[in-house]
Parts: sequence; structure tokens; C-alpha cells
Amino acid sequence: MKVILFGATGMIGRGVLNECLRDERVEQVLAIGRSPLGIEDPKLRERVQSDPGDLAAIADELGEFDACFFCLGVSSVGMKEADYRRITYDLTLRIARTLAAANPRMTFIYVSGQGTDSTESGRSMWARVKGKTENDLLALPFRAYMFRPGFVQPMDGVVSKTPLYRAAYSFTGPLIPLFKRLAPNAVNDNREIGRAMIAVAASGANERVLTPREITARATP
Repeated sequence: MKVILFGATGMIGRGVLNECLRDERVEQVLAIGRSPLGIEDPKLRERVQSDPGDLAAIADELGEFDACFFCLGVSSVGMKEADYRRITYDLTLRIARTLAAANPRMTFIYVSGQGTDSTESGRSMWARVKGKTENDLLALPFRAYMFRPGFVQPMDGVVSKTPLYRAAYSFTGPLIPLFKRLAPNAVNDNREIGRAMIAVAASGANERVLTPREITARATP
């Protein structure tokens, strides 16, 4: 399959990229983002651009891709709702609508989060915005799946770009394997997320919204 990947420089996105490059089912990865990845691979093609949502230059190619893995996102910590919505909702839907119009057979997998508010009416700002994003993605004419990972364990030397998260991982890292055994529906690692995305893109899933436990199940051969 041919995959478009957004957010490949982030902790989850880099894990997804690594799994795509390892997996024989993935023929090509087009990574679109603002910063170069600094790696080379025969499968990998990069587009570095200031506006990741501008797909005009590759409009004629969009119908060739089987899946989009959307891992682009920001932490809501310290952000006003309008700014968080502009990145989390506006940019995501702008890209998704372009892809759906170009190729309604495409699989679109969006990284959301545990606690997302599908009612769009709760008190948590980030959860409302994520809920609105999920709902509108699911209404588009392609195969959309929402991944709601729990606490994400970075693997293969990948680190979070968010200072607060890096600090948290430095303290909790040694305990994550134990935590995962005790609470399997609360933890994923970025390898699992990548493997699960590839599996869902290849074979589909009964669930349109996948919890950490379902992500782990899909990642298991």
C-alpha cells in the first residue's frame, strides 16, 4: 500500500513511520511536514513545506494513495481554544476534505486520545475540540478510523517534542511495562500504534473508534 503520513517528526508519528518502513505491506510513504526528518529510506519520500495543509502540488497523485495516517497534533497545555482548534480541527479537516474528495476509497486514520468528548459539550476544551474533529472526520466519504491511545510509551529512542511529556517520561518510564500489565486499556507504545494503523488500513476494522486495548489487539499478528 501507499501511505501519506502527517506528523512524522512527533513521538507517535515517528513510531508510525518506523513501522511503515519495516512492514512489507507498505510500498511507499509520503511524509508531509514543516521539518525534514533527517533519514533516508528507499520507501520514504518527503515534502517539507510551511503549510502542511496545502496539497495542491500533489493533487494529481492523491488518488494513488491507499491510506493517510494523521499523527499531527499539539498539546493543549497553555493554549487558548481558538488556537488549539485552528491546528487540531481546522488543519485536520482541511486536509481530510481534500483527500476524501480526491479519493473516497482511501483509509484515513486519525490519532485522537482517551477522554475525547464525542458529545462536543463537556467542560474539557481539548476533549470537545477532539470530539468535533472525530465526528466530522467520520462523516466524510472515506473509511475513517479514530485511534484513541492511552499513555503512549516511546520506543526505539523516539522522544516527545513536548517538554512536559519528556519530563513525565523520565520519571515514569521504568514503570510503564508494569503499568501496561496492570492496566492494558490505558497504555500503548508507538510501535503498536504504527502496526495497528497498517493492519487497519490493510484489512479494516469493525470499530470506527479504537481504544488502547483494541489498538494493541490490531497490532498483534
